[in-house]
Amino acid sequence: MTHDHTRPNIRVALLALLAGFGLAACGGDGARRSDGAGDAAAGVSETPGGELAYVTNEGSGELTIIDTSNDSVVGTIPVGTRPRGIRLSEDGRTVFVALSGSPRCPPTMPDEECEKLKADKSKDGIGVIDVTTRKVTKVLPGGSDPEAFDISKDGTRLFVSNEDADSATIVDIESGKILRTVAVGREPEGVELHPSGETVWVTGETDHDVTVLDTESGKVITRISVGERPRDLVFTDDGSRAYVTGENAGTVTVVDAKAHKVLKTLTMPEGSRPMGVELSPDQTRLYVANGRGGSVSVVDVATDSILASVDVGVRPWGIALTGDGRKLYTANGPSNDVTVVDTESMKVLKKIPAGELPWGVVVGRAP
Repeated sequence: MTHDHTRPNIRVALLALLAGFGLAACGGDGARRSDGAGDAAAGVSETPGGELAYVTNEGSGELTIIDTSNDSVVGTIPVGTRPRGIRLSEDGRTVFVALSGSPRCPPTMPDEECEKLKADKSKDGIGVIDVTTRKVTKVLPGGSDPEAFDISKDGTRLFVSNEDADSATIVDIESGKILRTVAVGREPEGVELHPSGETVWVTGETDHDVTVLDTESGKVITRISVGERPRDLVFTDDGSRAYVTGENAGTVTVVDAKAHKVLKTLTMPEGSRPMGVELSPDQTRLYVANGRGGSVSVVDVATDSILASVDVGVRPWGIALTGDGRKLYTANGPSNDVTVVDTESMKVLKKIPAGELPWGVVVGRAP
């Protein structure tokens, strides 16, 4: 039985047409980009050309929708059990959410107690949510206990981490069929498609590594040892580097993403437990959520030096940037809220109540 299923994850994926749901292809990786009715629906229509943030609430099984123009909640969508990983289509009309019927076992729960809890595998899958109607239109298969995922560059397949099965599942989006299941590092979590579209990387929390998979064949190309308990990762737009957070190590591992070699290790401030990670749109800054450290740090990519850190709340998990990079949103699980940070000043602008145990967050344009 896996332990501590409270990981962030969360980024704009490369999405394409999902038959029957009108999804547009996503051209690149930008800012890791809910049943609300009445005024909630009006909230979406009030933001033409603007952006919305979507937050998965693992404990309450819903999405919280935030209007980034005024940082107010404009809707809530029930989505299913234990929503964690999240992606948003480029046109802003469809949200994908990883759902899990496996029990949540916090770090304080002994293994023997966790093993007594029953899983309901009928609740596992990837929920497809129509933002306009605020409805779950379909649940795609996602393997056992799906936590995070990404989508192939041509928009036809899902690559899903299966935390309790030590595997990654490849799913055909249109048919909803599982194409292949591949063994990866134990307790897989973060999933990120390389900008080339040729490989997808999956972090293994317990094996302290990253498994690199060929997106066409699904075969394992290599495994890269990184910091202890890797949680999340992000690539530079040119695909030359990957940054992998190591929660237990308190580090970020910098990897040559083409040679698959570790270049260096960045140490976060004392007490940090790095989780979510994002790059600024201009690629000059790296933002790291420090988990139980309660803060977010910003790193100068040119010098690999920490420019500043800001306290944001209790255990920030997923983080996401607005398209212009001016605001950062952090999902703070235990405090049931989202913190908004001004990235220029690295000051907290606002704290927004969300549902129970906010886990992941994406930002994208309003439909």
